[in-house]
Amino acid sequence: MNIPARYCTGYLGDIGMPPPYGPMDFAGWFEAYLGGRWYTFDARNNMPRIGRILIGQGRDAADVPITHTFGPNTLVGFKVWTDEVPG
Repeated sequence: MNIPARYCTGYLGDIGMPPPYGPMDFAGWFEAYLGGRWYTFDARNNMPRIGRILIGQGRDAADVPITHTFGPNTLVGFKVWTDEVPG
């Protein structure tokens, strides 16, 4: 279809979602360039969401891993906070 697209990896919190809140998680989505701007599409959630935190963009998930290590490695902690900013 010759539509420019890119893979996005990031974090998707629970901002704007009704309780009970599910576990927040790292997420993958894609963006397509249509009519002069980039639009976000998310097949996993299949509904509009707010509060995405973009970590990286590339051709596919191999282009933008959340971490990339060589040799022995132990992750001892990783925390992400998301807060809605009134505005």
